[in-house]
Amino acid sequence: MSIVAVPGSKSVTARALFLAAAADGVSVLRRPLVSDDTDGFAAGLETLGYEVERGPDAWRITGRPAGPAAAEAEVHCRDAGTASRFLPALAAAGHGTYRFDASAQMRRRPVAPLTEALRSLGVDLTHDEAEGHLPLTVVAHGIKGGAIDLDASLSSQFLTALLMAGPLMAEGLRIRVTGIVSVPYVEITLAMMRRFGVEVGRDGDTFAVPPGGYRAQDYPVEPDASAASYFFAAAALSGRSATVPGLGTDALQGDLRFVDVLARMGAEVETTADATTVTGTGRLSGLTVNMRDISDTMPTLAAIAPFADGPVRIEDVYNTRVKECDRLEACAGNLRRQGIRVETGRDWIEIHPGTPAPVEIACHGDHRMAMSFAVAGLRTPGTTFDDPECVRKTFPGFHEFFAAVRADWGV
Repeated sequence: MSIVAVPGSKSVTARALFLAAAADGVSVLRRPLVSDDTDGFAAGLETLGYEVERGPDAWRITGRPAGPAAAEAEVHCRDAGTASRFLPALAAAGHGTYRFDASAQMRRRPVAPLTEALRSLGVDLTHDEAEGHLPLTVVAHGIKGGAIDLDASLSSQFLTALLMAGPLMAEGLRIRVTGIVSVPYVEITLAMMRRFGVEVGRDGDTFAVPPGGYRAQDYPVEPDASAASYFFAAAALSGRSATVPGLGTDALQGDLRFVDVLARMGAEVETTADATTVTGTGRLSGLTVNMRDISDTMPTLAAIAPFADGPVRIEDVYNTRVKECDRLEACAGNLRRQGIRVETGRDWIEIHPGTPAPVEIACHGDHRMAMSFAVAGLRTPGTTFDDPECVRKTFPGFHEFFAAVRADWGV
């Protein structure tokens, strides 16, 4: 059995950075993820005038409930969806003029549901080029708050950004959600807001966020469940055992539910109070599974699906088409190049059993393509990648880390 100490959660780190910046006092984040996305988020806070002190095992953030210290700033969000969606909402609650831009990849991803919601709250916001996309400029005069409708069917990050900004609004915020995806990520947000002193009321599809602000916290960041999925899948595929400490029954992240999918396919899963273990049994069964709420793990399952004894059909994952790349088609394209029969629809992919050929995987600049097909490479020696270093977005050093686990397993 291998003990796999995966890095901290990207989702938790990004939310903690926002909440700490908005809180009254100095917060300490323990074992945050250090990656390109989180570095970009922290750098964005610094550009806005927040004090961020980054040590090797902990980051200290001095909060400013009144908003950014800088009266003007240009923030580059790199490839990070969290920074691109969360930071404009944080800045809008302050006072100043702030421009947000990002990489070409991130510019292609939508932000319209968020920016339309902010405009409906009276925020002076302009898309500088393509409507509904970065770059955008916010001229902030604080936000009164009120009631809005929001479509979060493309990304739960739009809802999270508004929920976290709600306590900074003079009258709080009431959000009626007309569509939503990745609900577990919203549950992370609500739990973390509670930890920072704000209790969000919920009645069906309506969220009520009270005004009043946040209290600084000493906050431990749990390991990244999406990153853990690669090692759990590798164990199931290779007949080995992987234990990830820090992801137990009280874990915040919904992506830990990926182990339930592996259990349905035949792997043995044990979850205790402080760890989860997956052990491969030498077989993988085909299945049909709805992955709407754990869609970041869709590529992990797609990459190992050819090794199942029957078709693997993944449904309700349209939102994966508007991630770092069109993940549904990227998975299908790579699998077809490996000689695997694949069908796709608007929001589904079906993968048939086969023996994948070793090819160069097209990563499309997407960290999850590289890491998912690295797992499948356990059974397909000779697999290579056109952009292996794209993993730096969320897991710098992944390939070396994965190689060490493989060596420990003797595979």
